[in-house]
Amino acid sequence: MPHIILEYTDNIKQEADIPSLLKKINEVFVLKIHIFPIGGIRSRAIELHDYCVADGTEDDAFVHVTVKIGAGRSEKDKKETCDELFEVIKRHFSALYAKRYLALSLDLVEFSEAGTYKYNNIHKRYTTL
Repeated sequence: MPHIILEYTDNIKQEADIPSLLKKINEVFVLKIHIFPIGGIRSRAIELHDYCVADGTEDDAFVHVTVKIGAGRSEKDKKETCDELFEVIKRHFSALYAKRYLALSLDLVEFSEAGTYKYNNIHKRYTTL
């Protein structure tokens, strides 16, 4: 963990540079190795084709980021991470935000380890860090 799911409306695809944003998002978590193991970081984007924003009369756009983490991090660590992550997202979209209607949001989901299954050999690469 964490798993980051970015949903975005297809009307911003050409200007959004989503691959670059996913890299920036991962960098936030990589720099917090003492809180989040690098081998567990996953980010992905889902381009939305079917959506309605507000009253549906404008070409509005949105980006929603869901961050899923396992339980056990302090409230301070969670808040600092989400604050930093949201700033990265706002900076990434600042030019687009200035020229069109765009809603940005982030949601943190924390769950217990019960019922969570993992099989991951990626962690081995980072055990010497």
